[in-house]
Amino acid sequence: MPALYSPAESPLSPLGKGLGPLPDPTPCEQVGALGWNLLAEDVALPTAVLRESRMVHNLQWMQAFIERYGVKLAPHGKTTLSPQLFARQLAAGAWGITLGTAGQVRIAHAHGVRRVILANQVVGKANMAILADLLAADPTFECCCLVDSVANVEALGAFFQRRGLALRVLLEYGVMGGRTGVRDEAGEQALLAALSRWPQALKLVGVELYEGVLQTADAVDGFLQHALARTRALHAQGAFAEPQVILSGAGSAWYDRVAAVWGPARDELPLDIVLRPGCYLTHDVGIYKAAQARIDRDNPIAASLQGSLLPALQVWAYVQSRPEPTRVIVALGKRDAAFDAGLPVPSMHYRPGAEAPGDVPDGWALTAMMDQHAFLQVPAEADVQVGDLLGFEISHPCLTFDKWKHLLLVDDAYRVTGAITTFF
Repeated sequence: MPALYSPAESPLSPLGKGLGPLPDPTPCEQVGALGWNLLAEDVALPTAVLRESRMVHNLQWMQAFIERYGVKLAPHGKTTLSPQLFARQLAAGAWGITLGTAGQVRIAHAHGVRRVILANQVVGKANMAILADLLAADPTFECCCLVDSVANVEALGAFFQRRGLALRVLLEYGVMGGRTGVRDEAGEQALLAALSRWPQALKLVGVELYEGVLQTADAVDGFLQHALARTRALHAQGAFAEPQVILSGAGSAWYDRVAAVWGPARDELPLDIVLRPGCYLTHDVGIYKAAQARIDRDNPIAASLQGSLLPALQVWAYVQSRPEPTRVIVALGKRDAAFDAGLPVPSMHYRPGAEAPGDVPDGWALTAMMDQHAFLQVPAEADVQVGDLLGFEISHPCLTFDKWKHLLLVDDAYRVTGAITTFF
C-alpha cells in the first residue's frame, strides 16, 4: 500500500515561524532553491535548524553500532515526529519506527512507514479504532503494542474480536516505582491467562521493557537479565504466537547495555532484538551527552567506532538588549527551546558581516528563560552587542522539536538546503 501523503502536502506557510520571506506556500523540497543563508539574515530568528552533516554522521554511527551487535533498530519517532526523518532512518537501515500513541502511528503509516512498535498501552475505543482501521485497510502493515494489565487485555480482546482482527502485542515488564509494566510473577501469570481467553484477537509476539527509569548500570543489567530469563521461559512454554520473537528495550541512555546483555541470546533463541533510542539522530549537549560519554568510555564497540554522536539540533536567536554590562537579553524563550532538562547552552556567536561564526567564550551562560526572552550572563568585558546572532545547543531534543512546525536543514556554512515538517 503506497504512502497516502508526502511532505510536499504540508508546505511551509508564509505565516510560519523561523522562516525567511515566502510569497506563497512552498514545498519543503523547494526550500533549498530559495538561496537562504542563516548568517546572511535571510531567516527570521529565532529559528530551529538541523545540521545536515552531523545528522548523516549520527545515522551512520548508530547503524554501525547496531550492526556490530547483530541487533535491530526501531528509533523512537516521538522525538522528532517528522516523516522525512523517519524515511532517513529507515533508508539508513532501521528495522522499523517506534511510536508513542495511536495517533502517531496513523501519521507514520500515512507517510509510508510499514513496521511499527507502539511502545505504549492502547486504552480507549477511539485509539483502538485507529489501529483496527489501519490493520483492516492494509494487510502489509506490521504493528504491535504493549500490554501489562488484565483490564487492558480484556478491553483489547473484546474490541478486536468484534472487528474480526488480530492485534499483535508485547508483554511489558516494569520495575517497582517505575513506569508501566508487569511487576511480579503473579501479574505475569494473570496477564497470560487473560491473553489465552482471546486467541484469535490477541497474538503475543514478544517481550518489551523500558529501562530508562533506572539510574545505574547494575540496576539496568539486572532488569534486562530478568526479562531475558522470562522470555526464555515463555518461549519454552510455547507462549508466543510467532516463531520469531521480538525482545525490545533501550531508550537513548542505556542502549549499549541492552545490546550487550541481550545480544548473545540470539545464539540460543529465535529473537529479533529491537532497540528503540530516539535522540541519537540529533543528540544533545545535556542529558544524552552525559549518557553518551559513559557509553563511549565503557562500551568497547562504541569506543571502536569513528568519533561519537554529535549535537545536530540548534536554535538561533538575536541579542535583543544589553541593559546591564553583565546581562544580555536574547530573543529566545520557552516557546522555542526545551528547558525541562537544562537550559539551552550558547555555543556559537556571529556578528553580521563577519567571515564565520565563532565559539562562544567561556563564562557565557543562560540563567533563566521566559516565554520569549532568555537571560544571558556574560563578563562585563564580553564583546557582544544588540543584533548579534547566537546559536544554542539544547538538552532533550524531544521538547524542542514539538515547538516547531518546520525545522530548516543547513549545511556547514549555514546555507539552507531544505526543511522538514513535524506533526505534533
